[in-house]
Amino acid sequence: MKLIIQIPCYNEAATLGIALAALPRQVPGFDQVEWLIIDDGCTDNTVEVALAHGVDHVVRHTTNQGLARGFMNGLQACLEHGADVIVNTDADNQYNADDIPALTRPILDGKADIVVGARPIEAIEHFSPVKKLLQKLGSWVVRVASKTNIPDAPSGFRAMSRSAARRLAVFSDYTYTLETIIQAGQKNMAITSVPIRVNGDLRPSRLVKSISSYIRRSIITIIRVFVIYRPFRFFASIGLTLFALGFLIGLRFLYKWLTEDYDGHVQSLILASSLLIMGFHTILIAFVADLLSANRKLMEEVRALTLENRDQKR
Repeated sequence: MKLIIQIPCYNEAATLGIALAALPRQVPGFDQVEWLIIDDGCTDNTVEVALAHGVDHVVRHTTNQGLARGFMNGLQACLEHGADVIVNTDADNQYNADDIPALTRPILDGKADIVVGARPIEAIEHFSPVKKLLQKLGSWVVRVASKTNIPDAPSGFRAMSRSAARRLAVFSDYTYTLETIIQAGQKNMAITSVPIRVNGDLRPSRLVKSISSYIRRSIITIIRVFVIYRPFRFFASIGLTLFALGFLIGLRFLYKWLTEDYDGHVQSLILASSLLIMGFHTILIAFVADLLSANRKLMEEVRALTLENRDQKR
């Protein structure tokens, strides 16, 4: 059994050495433990630091492609290097590497395909109240969309089996954390969570440049999650709301017209008609979006089968 620990990196020379020094070379249940970094267009000496600390594999991007793309390219490289289990962690040493055996144990025991490390969010001092709230909100949205029970969906400290890695496909350029859990739930993968510890803050988060930026990106990510993975529910909810409002306003106008001298207020009739038309069209969009979602799922299955067949030929 081979374990590969991957770390996406973008100008991480200052902290990568600390993170690598904490990584294990032996983990119970594995014959080999290798390290892989993703050089996401680094302009500092991140790669030199990695090689000096004994990293086995380096995936290079000529330009910065973002965390999600780096994560996916890292998975692909781990598969090509024969990983049976892949652990993803961060270059800022946020996660305690001593918890890697606990993270991989459910996979080795055959109880899970993906394991997500759950941080003690409330106890993390450098997380602001707003960030803690958004972390909880994002996790709740993921639980609803994926029908899983992962308490810390944004956590990047996670392990996955070879078969799970083959079936994942991330579309976002911002982050992979939410999408991968939702896909696992939709594809009936066994996904679980284990409590993990965190280390002290070494640098500000690259994803959270400011509170306003984090709020904006979090809201956009949450909306995109629903649009991509629950399109019928998303558009049908909007359509039914518009249609119901138009119907109620139309009923009011009709009641007034039948029971009173109601020559005016034509604007109510126009508003009701507009809302009914908008609601009807949005409901039609819900059906079209649902068909597109079904087609995307088929394409993901084709991709997974292609990777599996490629494995069998090696």
